Amino acid sequence: MGRILRNLVIAALLVGTVAVSVLWLLGRGVFGHFDSAIHEPVPIARSSAEIRQAAARQRDASKAVGALAGDRQILFGDLHVHTTISFDAFMLNLPLLGGQGPATPADACDFARHCAGLDFWSINDHASNILPEDWRNTIAAVRQCNALAGDPDNPDLVTFLGWEWTQAGKTPDSHYGHKNVVLAHLEGDKIPTRPIAASMGGTAANPPPVLARGLLAIDSPRFRDLAARWTGLSEAERCPTGNVWELPADCLEVALTPVDLFRKLDEWGHDAIVIPHGTAWGIYTPPIASWDKQLSGAMHDASRQTLIEVYSGHGASEVYRPWRSIGEVVNGSPQCPPKRPDYLPMCQRAGDIVAGRCADVGLDPGECEQRAETARRNAAAAGVSSHVTVVGTAGADWLDAGQCRDCDQPSFSYRPASSAQYISALGNFEDDAALPRRFRMGFISSSDIHSARPGTGYKELRALSESPDRRRPTDGGIAGAFFTAPPESPESRSRTYAEAAAQLSGLQLYESERVRSFLYTGGLVAVHAKGRDRHSIWQALKRKEVYGTSGPRILLWFDLLRGDGSVPMGGEVETRDTPKFRVRALGSLEQEAGCAESTLKALGAERTADLCAGECYRPTDRRRPIVRVEVVRIRPQSSPDEDVAGLIDDPWRVFECDVAEVGCVADFVDDEYPALRRDTVYYARVFETASPTVNGLSAPCASRAGSECDEVDLCREGEECLAPYEQRAWSSPIFVDFGEGDL
Repeated sequence: MGRILRNLVIAALLVGTVAVSVLWLLGRGVFGHFDSAIHEPVPIARSSAEIRQAAARQRDASKAVGALAGDRQILFGDLHVHTTISFDAFMLNLPLLGGQGPATPADACDFARHCAGLDFWSINDHASNILPEDWRNTIAAVRQCNALAGDPDNPDLVTFLGWEWTQAGKTPDSHYGHKNVVLAHLEGDKIPTRPIAASMGGTAANPPPVLARGLLAIDSPRFRDLAARWTGLSEAERCPTGNVWELPADCLEVALTPVDLFRKLDEWGHDAIVIPHGTAWGIYTPPIASWDKQLSGAMHDASRQTLIEVYSGHGASEVYRPWRSIGEVVNGSPQCPPKRPDYLPMCQRAGDIVAGRCADVGLDPGECEQRAETARRNAAAAGVSSHVTVVGTAGADWLDAGQCRDCDQPSFSYRPASSAQYISALGNFEDDAALPRRFRMGFISSSDIHSARPGTGYKELRALSESPDRRRPTDGGIAGAFFTAPPESPESRSRTYAEAAAQLSGLQLYESERVRSFLYTGGLVAVHAKGRDRHSIWQALKRKEVYGTSGPRILLWFDLLRGDGSVPMGGEVETRDTPKFRVRALGSLEQEAGCAESTLKALGAERTADLCAGECYRPTDRRRPIVRVEVVRIRPQSSPDEDVAGLIDDPWRVFECDVAEVGCVADFVDDEYPALRRDTVYYARVFETASPTVNGLSAPCASRAGSECDEVDLCREGEECLAPYEQRAWSSPIFVDFGEGDL
């Protein structure tokens, strides 16, 4: 009997050991794989006949507004694309959330070419999530995508290599934001050995224990892939200090500030453009963060940081507003600013919620006001996570607090002092030089898509947006807890951020429900290029002869007219004469439903339905009318004490267009310029007639009493969330300096 028992114990120990070993192997990701390993796109390019037809259509249309093509053509692309190499994209695309699973560099190539019909695009995964194997695979995928493009002098698609430097500081002084790095070349000696990150691992840096990951990985192959990624990112080695050329090949390189980033790019010496994006997106930007400090010293590299993304699937970061989400700091505590007709601070709404709950349970009014004041104080001090300071709230409880009420498709929790207009108006006077330092960046748009789908804005479908239907996990678990906190019962009190952070972690501390109402189909960048080849597109980007659209392929020209020719958007000129300008625009082409036979032939019916959601860029010959042209004038600071609000004229000029005409032309002069005697920046916005658009109205108030919003209409699962919106394009600025020249 003793022998039998001993054998049973030994057997149980062996089984337990095997089980633990299997769990350990699963948790280590031994049975998983990296999505980057899938890097072979469909070996079919678009036909040269299709490319010629599109070019001919554009040439013919441009004649209607007198924009003779000359040696330029307008090409459309997307310079902000994530695959599931990016950890947030990986998690968002989990089947647990109704996601598509792997979204690879090969998928992005196929989508750009056969679904969206783009002319160029760039891959920009978060560098903090790119392991050495991912980087090698990404390079291989980008090279394969380009190898399929046909004649290098006239390719069907140009693919650029790049990454995202993803930085988010907890305080305004430590925050610099997100920047895309795009590289000009693909040759081995012209690209960095490693991308440059702002942190180690990002949101994936602190995974669950190995055995917990193993338990999760039992359920599905996708969780085995997740275990492999968690293991790789959490155990990656950070590069030591030193010149980039002398560092180990397989370490993760980190630059904590823009100074470090630009220094490392200089050490590499490769041709690169750095593009800030989502600058006013408040989900990660501290409430009173501003771009003032990034104009100081080596924080800005005027030769590399030449473009800024003013619009994406995460909204517009264009306009400036004079309000702030929190007030000045008194005795170490930020104050809660008052309500305004055009802005409801989150801290004020926190006080209202607590006061209402307090009254509902019959507490003394004095006690309720004291609790409301505590709630306002806690919310103001909570940075980007004001909502967690009130226990047991849902998105609708916060109404439209923290949002720009009079902005079109704004970034969520808008930060005005990080907007493109504010950035363009800044001057830095720390040097003794007579002229202040300024940002002079061209304006672009892109998608910031997290499903490997470049250029999704051709049709307004939520499935093609940055806000597809995503199930929120309700059963908890390791993966579900990454997004969703356990439910809390409403209480008539507030708590500090520290108290909330003791119960919540990671993405649980960020808003999620209301964000869905501020996610869009994404924008496009357009270039005026001398050819379709890589060099021509790159030179147009470097010249800043570029513009952005909210998704449709609007044709736009913006020029300063002068005797010896014109200065295009992105250009600089020095003069004391009255400047004269011309804006010309043509609406985008109406779309036919479905996908062309060429796409079905290249991808097959099943993959077309899956990758393209059954809808492709499929233009007809009918153009949407242009209804309006607006011109914005900015006079950058000439002294450090000038209030930026008084330097931005938006709109400065408005021209209504005849919708019966094909296109629109607007000429204007600035008669005030000679007398003002100061440098001035001008850019144009053009608008198409309104059409149904995903989140065309971002979280609109369903009812309003005076200036108060009583109920908000959020975008919910199962809805297309369409509302009228005037699709638009933003030109790059023309920079006119008051100097000795003449026109």
